[in-house]
Amino acid sequence: MQKIKAEVVITIPDDMVLITKVEYKQMKQNELAGVYWSMKDLETRINKKQEWIKENILYPQRFKKILDVNNGGFVYYPESKGKTWAFQATKMVNFLEGNFQNIFADLP
Repeated sequence: MQKIKAEVVITIPDDMVLITKVEYKQMKQNELAGVYWSMKDLETRINKKQEWIKENILYPQRFKKILDVNNGGFVYYPESKGKTWAFQATKMVNFLEGNFQNIFADLP
């Protein structure tokens, strides 16, 4: 059996960079670092209305005890009229990703 060695040159355009998957994932994660979402941002992100989000994610006690800032969580629950919801984006993404089955398992 004969083996042939070849070299290939790939030119990367000046307006592009080549990075590892690990670096890419870190960049995507850092994209949300220091970002707080509003309820409208969360609605857009998960494609659900706030009523559904409240009923299935924010108010069930099994989640609220994890999410509420008063319990060390990363969601600010407005306590009076005029105050707005606030979600720490990086932690909310991780929560949603890690709890997909828990959120949707008991739905009719």
